[in-house]
Amino acid sequence: MSIVEDRYEAVDFSVPYFTDSYSFVIRNPLPPPRWWSIVFPFTWETWAAVLTSVLVAAMFFHILLKVTVLMGRRSSSSSGAVLTVVGTLLRQVNGRPPSHHSLRVFQGTWMLLAMIISISYTGNLVAYITVPAKPHRLSSLKELAASSLTPSMVDYGNFVPGALRSSQHPTLSALGKKLELVPNYGYDVGFQQRECMSIHVGQAGVQIGNACWELYCLEHGITPDGLMPSDDTIGYGTDSFNTFFSEMESGLHVPRAVFVDLEPTVIDEIRTGTYRSMYHPLQLITGKEDAANNFARGHYTIGKEMIDVTLEQIRRMTDQASSLQGFLVFHSFGGGTGSGFTSLLLEHLSVDYGKKTKLEFAIYPAPQVSTAMVEPYNSILTTHTSMEHCDVAFMVDNEAIYELCHKNLGVTRPTYHNLNRLISQIVSSITASLRFEGALNVDLAEFQTNLVPYPRIHFPLANYAPVHAADKINHMQVSTAELTNECFSPGMQMVKCNPRNGKYMAVTLLYRGDVVPKDVNTAIQTIKNTKSIEFVDWCPTGFKVGINYMPPTVVPGGDLASVPRSLCMLSNTTAIAEAWRRLDYKFDLLYAKRAFVHWYVGEGMEEGEFTEAREDLAALEKDYEEIADDPDDTDEEDEDDY
Repeated sequence: MSIVEDRYEAVDFSVPYFTDSYSFVIRNPLPPPRWWSIVFPFTWETWAAVLTSVLVAAMFFHILLKVTVLMGRRSSSSSGAVLTVVGTLLRQVNGRPPSHHSLRVFQGTWMLLAMIISISYTGNLVAYITVPAKPHRLSSLKELAASSLTPSMVDYGNFVPGALRSSQHPTLSALGKKLELVPNYGYDVGFQQRECMSIHVGQAGVQIGNACWELYCLEHGITPDGLMPSDDTIGYGTDSFNTFFSEMESGLHVPRAVFVDLEPTVIDEIRTGTYRSMYHPLQLITGKEDAANNFARGHYTIGKEMIDVTLEQIRRMTDQASSLQGFLVFHSFGGGTGSGFTSLLLEHLSVDYGKKTKLEFAIYPAPQVSTAMVEPYNSILTTHTSMEHCDVAFMVDNEAIYELCHKNLGVTRPTYHNLNRLISQIVSSITASLRFEGALNVDLAEFQTNLVPYPRIHFPLANYAPVHAADKINHMQVSTAELTNECFSPGMQMVKCNPRNGKYMAVTLLYRGDVVPKDVNTAIQTIKNTKSIEFVDWCPTGFKVGINYMPPTVVPGGDLASVPRSLCMLSNTTAIAEAWRRLDYKFDLLYAKRAFVHWYVGEGMEEGEFTEAREDLAALEKDYEEIADDPDDTDEEDEDDY
C-alpha cells in the first residue's frame, strides 16, 4: 500500500525487520518547495549519503584538476573537457595560468553542486518506524494506525509528527499522533529505564512484599490480574512505573520481584491469593525444609541448595532490564532464612552485580517483643556477614510499629497485617520518586550518597508521618511544617531508640503530595533552630530533600486515613548505637553460657565465627561513638597528651 497526500508518501514493508518486527517508511516523493526544507528535515541516513557524495566528488574533482589543469593535459571525459575549457578561459582573461585560489573556488562550486544533487536524490526518507511482529500481525500502515501499538523505534525530523497529524488523510493523521508519543533520539531509539528489582526473603520479607505490591498496584491503577486500563503504551513501556513493573505485549504488568523462602507455607498464600495472576510461577521460589530460626541452616546447609535457583531467576529478570539501577532486599534480622540466606544472597549479588546499589529493608529485633530465643545470634551474624555487601539498610522494629498502631491508629490488637501495611507506606514513599514524576526526584544512588558518610555507618532510621486514624484526621493538622516536626519527635521512631541521645549525621526528607519547596525550606529552617535536635559539627548542610507530586494512597478498609501530603524521613543518627548496644548485650548473655551454640555448630559453623561477629559489632559501636564526639573536644585531648 502507498499513500500520497500533502507531500508525504507512506510505504509498507510486509517483510519482518530482524525477524521480530515490521518496518514502515514515510517519505517525501516530491521535491521540497522551499530551500530550508532541503537542509533541515532529513535524517542521518540522508546526511551520511550527502557526506559520502561530497567526499567522493571532492576526491574526483581534485584529481581532475591536477591532471587536466595543473599538468596541462586534455581529458576525453566531459568533466575533464569542462575543466580544460575553464582553465583556458581563465588563462585568456588573466593573461596567465589560473591561480591556486581560483581553482579552489571552482572546486568548491562543483562540491556544492554535488551536494544539492545528492540531497535531491536521497532526501526523501522522512520517518522510519518499527513495531513488534509477534504476537501482532500487521500487513499495512492502516492497521498500524488503527492498532493500540506505539512504534518502538523511530527516526524522523522534528516537523514530521505535527505535519502528519494535520494531514487530511485519516491514516497519516493517526500515525502523526502515534509519533508524538515517542521521543526522537535518532536511529537507535531505546527508552532507557532505571529498573529496580525487589527480592523478598523469608516470612517477614514475603509478607512485607505482599503489602508493598498491593499498595503499588493501587497507586498505579493496576488490577489484581496485572492489567492496567489507563496504560496507553501497552508493550512499549516508557512510563515511570516500568522501573518496578515489566510490561508484557499482552498488556500484563509483572512485578520485577523474586520471592524466596526455604519452606512453602508463606509463599503458597501468594500462589492462591488475590494477586496470583500477576506473578510468573518462577518468581515464587520455595524449598521443602525450613531454616528453623537457625542462621547456619539458612547460610550453610539448606540455603546452599536454593541459592543457584534463586540467582538464576534473578539473572533471568535482570537480563530483561535495559539499565538495572539496583536491588531492594526485604528480610528480617532474627529469622533463619531472613538472616542466613539473605547474607549468602548478598555475597553472591556483590560478586555478580558489584556496581549496582543494594538497599535493605530489615526488621530489627524489638527490645521486649521477640519471636525466637536466638534472635541476638542471628542478628549479629547477619549484620557481620552482610556489612560489606549492603550499601544502605533501613531498619524498623515490630515493637515501635506496635506502639504506633496502638497509640496513633487506635488498633488495640495489631496483627502483622496492620504492621506490614504501615511499613509498605514507608517503602512506597522511598520508591515514589522512582515510579512517579516530581519536582525533586531521588534515585537509589542518591540515598547512598547522601545518607552514608562512611561505608560501615549505613543504618538509617525510617520515620513516617502522618500516622492518623480515619476518624481522627479531621482534627489533625497535616501541613508541611507539622509533618516535619512530627517526624523528628521520638514517638514516631520506627526503631526503639531516643534520637535526642545522639546526633544526626544526615537526613533525607521525602515529601509526597501537595508540597511546595518554599514550605519545605521554612520547615527545615525551623528544625535547624530547635535546640533539642542536634547535628554533628562536620556536616553543615545536613538535609537532602525529595518532593513528589503523587499523594499517598491508602488501602481501602485499612487503618490509615487518606491525606493530601505525607513525609518519610530517613535519618542516619548516632542514636542507633543504642539499639546495637542493646542487641550486643543480649548476645553476650547468651554466648557467655554458650546457650544454643551447638545447633549452629552442628550445621557447619565454627564457634570462632560468633566471636568474630561480636568483635565486628563492638567495632561498629565504637565507630558511632567516635562520630558523635565533638572534634573540638578531641583536639583538646590531643593537646593535653603533648
